[in-house]
Amino acid sequence: MNIVEMLVFVAYFLFMLGIGVYFFLRSKNAGEKDYFLGGRNMGAWVSALSAGASDMSAWVLMGLPASIYAFGIGQTWIAIGLGIGYALSWIFVAPRLRRFSIAAKDSITIPQYLTNRFLSGKKILQVLCAVIFLVAYTIYAASSIKACGTLFNTVMNIDATVAMYLAAFIIIAYTFLGGFSAVCWTDFFQGLIMLAALLLAPIFALALVGKGEGAVGAQLPDGFFHFFTSPQDIISGLGWGLGYFGMPHIIIRFMSIKSEKELRKSSVIGITWTTIILTMSALTAVAGRLYLGEIADSSTVFITMVRRIFPALVSGLLLSAILSAAMSTADSQLLAASSAFASDVYKPLIRKNASNREMLWAGRIVVAAIAIIALFIASNPNSGTIMGLVENAWGVFGAAFGPVILLSLYWKKLTFGGTVAGIAAGAVVDVLWLLLAGSTGIYEIVPGFLAGLLAAVLVSLLSKGPGAEVEALFDRASQPEA
Repeated sequence: MNIVEMLVFVAYFLFMLGIGVYFFLRSKNAGEKDYFLGGRNMGAWVSALSAGASDMSAWVLMGLPASIYAFGIGQTWIAIGLGIGYALSWIFVAPRLRRFSIAAKDSITIPQYLTNRFLSGKKILQVLCAVIFLVAYTIYAASSIKACGTLFNTVMNIDATVAMYLAAFIIIAYTFLGGFSAVCWTDFFQGLIMLAALLLAPIFALALVGKGEGAVGAQLPDGFFHFFTSPQDIISGLGWGLGYFGMPHIIIRFMSIKSEKELRKSSVIGITWTTIILTMSALTAVAGRLYLGEIADSSTVFITMVRRIFPALVSGLLLSAILSAAMSTADSQLLAASSAFASDVYKPLIRKNASNREMLWAGRIVVAAIAIIALFIASNPNSGTIMGLVENAWGVFGAAFGPVILLSLYWKKLTFGGTVAGIAAGAVVDVLWLLLAGSTGIYEIVPGFLAGLLAAVLVSLLSKGPGAEVEALFDRASQPEA
C-alpha cells in the first residue's frame, strides 16, 4: 500500500464531500427545480464538462483501453460511434430540448417533458419512464461502484468490497446533500482530472518507449492495427452513438443551461473535450502495449502504466481520474433516477400535495436506496464486467428514449400514444435481443432503437393526431430564442 497515493485519494474524497456540503448550506431553502435542475442557471464550462464527465464513466479509463489492448484498433469503432453521437446530440438535441422543456410547462425531468410536451394529464408515461430509470440506473451505477472497488484493490490492496462501500458512501453523501449543482460542480473538476490523466499518461509512456525504456522489444500482436473488422463490430460500435439521443443523465444538462448563447459555447467545449478523451483513451491502449508488453489483467493497463511512470504524488492524482470517471457518472445517474421517482411517481401518484421540502427528501432517500441496491449488485462476483454492465444499461436507455426524444423535437405529428409505444417497444426489443439474439454480434441498441422509432411513428400515424394545442406548442418551441 502506497501511503502517498492513499493520502491523495483521501484528499480527493474530502474535496468532493466539501462541494456537497457547500451547496447543501447554500440551498437550504431551494425548491425542487433547484435540487434537480440547478435552477436552469448552469454556465457553459460547467455544463459541458459535467455532461462529458457524467457520460465517460470508468470504462473510458479501464474498459475501452482494455478492449483495444487485448483485441486491437478495431475496437475503436465504439469510440468513433460515441464521438459522432455526442457531437450530433449537442448540435441537434441540445438547443431544441432546452426550448421545448421550457415551453412544456417548464419541465425539470425527461418523463415530465415527454408528458407535458403533449399537454397530457395521464401519468402512464411518467410511471413507465420512472420504472425504466430505476432499473437501468441501478445497473449503470453498479458499474461505477465496481470500478472503484477494482481501483482500490489493484492500487492499495484493499478488499474490493470494502472499497465499494467507501466509494458508495462518498457518492451518496455529496449527491444527497447538494443535488444537481453539487453534481455538476464535482463533475466539472472530475472532468478536468480525467483530461489531465489521459493527456499525460500515454504521451509520457510513448516518450519513454522512444528512449528505449519499458518493455524493450515489445511487439504488437498480429492484426493489432486491423481497423476494418467484422461488419457486426462496425455496426455495433457506431450503434453506441445512438445512446446519446436518449441518455437522461446527459441530456438533462441541456435543459439546465441558462441561455442559448451559453449553450452554443458549451457545445464547442463539450465536443472538444469528448473528442480528446476518446482519442487519448485509444492511445493509452497502444502506449500500454508498447511500454508494458503483456500484462495479466488488461483492465489495469492505465493503472499499471501510471504507477510505473510517475512518482506517488503524481500517480495518486492521475489515478484519481478513475475515481472521477466512476463517481461523476454514478452521481448523475442517482440524481436522474431520484428526480424521476420524486417528480414523476411520488408527487403525482403518492403525495399530490407534497411540499418542496418533502419532495427534496423523497429524492434524497431514493438516491440512497438506489445506491445501496447498486452496491449489492456490484459486490456480487457474478454481476459481470464493468464494460458489460455499462453496455446493458446504455442499450436500454438509447433504445427506449432516443427515438421519441428526436421525434418529439422534430416531428409535429408525434402523439402521446406513439411516445408510450416507442418507449415500450424500444426497451422490450433491446432486452429480448440481448437475451435471445446476442450471439449475432449486433449490439442490442441497434434493433431496439429501430423498433422504438417504428412503433412511435406507426402508432402516431394510426391515431387521431396530437391536437391543435400540442401542434401550437411545437411551433412556439421550434423558434430560436431572440
